[in-house]
Amino acid sequence: MTMALAVTLLNRTCLPGRCGRHRVLQPLLGTVLVGSVSKCYSSYRRPGAQPEIKPSWRNMDFSFKKGINALKTQLSLLKKETEDHLTGPEGHSFSQYLLEQTKVMWEFRSQEDLNKWVISSDVEIGGKSEVYLKLGRNNQGALLYGILNTEVPRDGETKYSGYCSMRAKPPVGSFARKKYYDWSNFNSLYLRVRGDGRPWMVNIYTDPYFSHQKDDLYSYFMFTRGGPYWEEIKIPFSKFFLSSQGRVQDDQHPIWLDKISTLGFTLGDKVDGPFQLEIDFIGLLSDRAHTEEFAYETYERNPRI
Repeated sequence: MTMALAVTLLNRTCLPGRCGRHRVLQPLLGTVLVGSVSKCYSSYRRPGAQPEIKPSWRNMDFSFKKGINALKTQLSLLKKETEDHLTGPEGHSFSQYLLEQTKVMWEFRSQEDLNKWVISSDVEIGGKSEVYLKLGRNNQGALLYGILNTEVPRDGETKYSGYCSMRAKPPVGSFARKKYYDWSNFNSLYLRVRGDGRPWMVNIYTDPYFSHQKDDLYSYFMFTRGGPYWEEIKIPFSKFFLSSQGRVQDDQHPIWLDKISTLGFTLGDKVDGPFQLEIDFIGLLSDRAHTEEFAYETYERNPRI
């Protein structure tokens, strides 16, 4: 009875022209239909082979117990999110939220903390750079290291190469819903790092309300001084520039601090050789003494005399 119901749901969610069953039901059924995704959208048959008489739903590895457990997990997450929303912003009282001046977003003390981040390099486009991420000495901080190689792949299309990056995984809510960080109560990014003298680009990814700002990326060049000592860096959000369009922030493209999707670091200084960057923690700061609205010089067009 239960298997027949699942098959009925799958058949009714098939989109015309192409099968979208796995995308429609994956957040709900998830682990219920184990190994059935490839069977949903693949209709390829070897030339000369007889058509398969056996119904496709019989090939599904249906696990009702796993499905119930996944549903319970998602419902418990939804319950917690509802309770936090009724309590106040991020589960805190409204007065506590307004008086909050500092907040640690990411710290690196265990492998679980490292699993919240992903690393990538120009290997994805055929490059030869290498990047690795591990815990630092005594499990204090994250150590991002590797070798930068600017050799361009010989594919006839790629013109530039030589980058390594580290980016936090976007937050996800119950039933695989997309969530965002709300940093509107703060005005600066606060980091404790130790580098080797190379310049790193700090990137803030947003998912704003309007479609023409969909791919906006805000960046800031962080220059590490190298040496054995840690340095604490405060970066006001007004200093981030719109790197996706190569210009500064303006009224048309402000940084939406309540729609932050993730944060990342990129190295691409075109200098071959080894690199390393240690990060102790990444936090937010509400500096009431900082009143600067914009960090760069602006000029009035056609000034009146």
